[in-house]
Amino acid sequence: MSRTRTALALGTAAAGAIALASVTASAAPLPVAGSTTVTPAGHDFKATLSGKATLKAGSVTVTCTVSVSTGTVPAAPGNSNPAGPVSSPISPPTYSSCTSSMPGVTPTVTTSGAWAVTMQDGAPITATMTVPVGGLVLKTTGLASCTVTAAPTAAASVGGTWVNGAPSSLTFANASVPVKVTGGFGCPTSATASVFNAVYKVADTTDPAQQITVGP
Repeated sequence: MSRTRTALALGTAAAGAIALASVTASAAPLPVAGSTTVTPAGHDFKATLSGKATLKAGSVTVTCTVSVSTGTVPAAPGNSNPAGPVSSPISPPTYSSCTSSMPGVTPTVTTSGAWAVTMQDGAPITATMTVPVGGLVLKTTGLASCTVTAAPTAAASVGGTWVNGAPSSLTFANASVPVKVTGGFGCPTSATASVFNAVYKVADTTDPAQQITVGP
């Protein structure tokens, strides 16, 4: 066989191998989500901030020390999903006692819309908070007048983790949240995402003797 034909054959074989690998890779099944059950079914819960919550956009960090949200575990059988997560609607979290890293600036946080938290059993147990479009707006007054709108064009999913306990805890560690920043001098208008950190303790308010628990 001539060198030209040999090179052509090798090239064709290599292309075939690449094509086969691509088909094989694309055909690989996605991981199947495991079952999830949140208990006690139908119980109300309250998530209370432990420590502080921070929202950083650009070089500006806003810190709040008070935050609360409430919700209800779905009634049976909706509290259990054999092939995936369980979602619960929650009240828009309130944020107060907030300060800014910018001197002479006072921040105010308002929330609205249909919020939710979705739990998926696993190792670790994951928790995803859904922020509706424009569901959180942070405004500053004083030396800088800025407006930071979270989830400005579409609902946003904020990833966190859940740990069962007495009470259970919901943690958001360096979670990314899309934002739009408007305002004048001193406002981080080039920022398109913020970093959110917070730990919430979640208590059963229907029966305080019980705990909100996520399992398979």
